[in-house]
Amino acid sequence: MGGTQETNGTGGRATSRDVARLAGVSHTAVSFVFNGRAEGNLSPATQERIREAAARLGYRPDPVARGLRRRRTAVIGLVTDEIASSPFAGRLLRGAMETAWESEHLVLTVDSGGDPAKEDAAVAELLDRRVDGIIYAAMSLRRVRVPEGLHRVHSVLANCLPEDDSLPAVVPAERAGGRTAARLLLDQGHRRLAVVGGLDDIASVERLRGFRDTLRAEGITVPKEWIVRTGGEISGGHEGALRLLDGVPPGRRPTAVFAYNDRVAAGVLHAATRLGIDVPADLSVIGYDDQEHMAAHLTPALTTVALPHRAMGEAAARLLLDAIGTGRTPAATVRRLACPLISRASVGPAPIR
Repeated sequence: MGGTQETNGTGGRATSRDVARLAGVSHTAVSFVFNGRAEGNLSPATQERIREAAARLGYRPDPVARGLRRRRTAVIGLVTDEIASSPFAGRLLRGAMETAWESEHLVLTVDSGGDPAKEDAAVAELLDRRVDGIIYAAMSLRRVRVPEGLHRVHSVLANCLPEDDSLPAVVPAERAGGRTAARLLLDQGHRRLAVVGGLDDIASVERLRGFRDTLRAEGITVPKEWIVRTGGEISGGHEGALRLLDGVPPGRRPTAVFAYNDRVAAGVLHAATRLGIDVPADLSVIGYDDQEHMAAHLTPALTTVALPHRAMGEAAARLLLDAIGTGRTPAATVRRLACPLISRASVGPAPIR
């Protein structure tokens, strides 16, 4: 606090021996403090004197040397298929990096672009750098081929499932998210419900399955013609909504739409505006993902089910760090994280007709 930093007399980087001289203690005592072995070996006053001397000299332990002693590097790798292009990558990365940082680990990230050969090379490079563990993350939920070498170090998958069920994974509870969307619409009095968008992927199947679970419990089914699979983009949402709504009298069209994701929901909102259908007075729309810089800025602001990308990054990093700390390989189980409802302005009571 306002003090000046001393030097070791040579102008070079301060060493642990410089700290020992300034603090008037042995070199071993300094090692105890910076290797986490001071408790029970040194008094609190001596520990404080060593830390003060280190601060005055600007001394920081050499992480490489410390890693060699511990047989760890305090670095974990994160290999993913599309960091640069995914709108959700930042959340997952922040979750993993901040959790790692709290445990004094850095995260070294590699974007493979979805190329299996690059994934294998990335894992090999991380292993050469002796990382303590690896997170493999996909930016859309799917089953993945486990890259070569991943079993040679503690590893956890995030937002994907291993084809061979050989590694632990942290994924969204997609089916439960579909149930959440259905429950909201039912609670608002909607009984004529449609589904727009979707692909031939795990997320589409699980979201629809959960949505139908809740409706079935209330004796409600979605007519086959009201399940419109038009992909995952804005154009698909627009196309699907026009199919359902264009030229259909209010009493014969759905009062609510469950969109595969927020981009599809945006397309539904555009179509509704074009057709003069008020959202949410005449039609309620619920999305999925809570896409950053988008969902909250649509008109009206989109009610949606959020994918827990940050929580997945945090949970995957915590699982990996626990394995590194204990030396025990975590069981190859799947942990499913809740997808919370984000209530905004696109869902309202069912219109009375």
